[in-house]
Amino acid sequence: MPNLKREFLNGGIYHAFNRGVEKRNIFMNESDYYRFIFSLYECNDAVSVRVTQRIINRRARNLSRSVARFHLATLDRVVDDSKLKSYKRELLVDILGFVLMPNHYHLILRQLAEGGISLFMKKMSNSYTGYFNDHYKRKGVGALFQGAFKAVPVAGEGQLMHLVEYVFSNPVEIIDPDWKNRGTENPKEALNFLKTYKWSSYLDSVGIDNFPSVTAREFL
Repeated sequence: MPNLKREFLNGGIYHAFNRGVEKRNIFMNESDYYRFIFSLYECNDAVSVRVTQRIINRRARNLSRSVARFHLATLDRVVDDSKLKSYKRELLVDILGFVLMPNHYHLILRQLAEGGISLFMKKMSNSYTGYFNDHYKRKGVGALFQGAFKAVPVAGEGQLMHLVEYVFSNPVEIIDPDWKNRGTENPKEALNFLKTYKWSSYLDSVGIDNFPSVTAREFL
């Protein structure tokens, strides 16, 4: 049985990750990727109920139905909405980096509030699982993710930089499945692929706006 009372330190950095149950794909199309990224933003708030929640939820549902309507500016439009300007978010974590793969995800998190990582991950998992099960009519099927999320503390700058490289280079396995065992045979092709891979914060971290509202990149 997973340990649900894991303790995370404020200011501590952790590598959090999980995959689909039985290694199943958790992202079936672009709308799913967009919805997960929206959940990363939406759930990073200590306040669980707010007056504006109905606005955000309605937009999330509408935007998830059509990739064309859920484009790059979506999160910034939500943040700048006149009805939301007076609301001050209470961040649970800094999301330093992320990558989404067809059947799993990796997050680099820094805890800001007591119990922040546990609460954020619970809210995010419930939000996306609820969307996924409703969208794909998965009634009575069971969990989407393979148990509780895993989290590894990051000790020191060297380990952090290694983790960042690992997370951002993860998508290379899509075009070269065995590259982690033998190294990539075409580094230029691999780098070019990473520059076109949308479901990661790599582009934001090198100064190309992709999902800038989601991550705290100044630390990196």
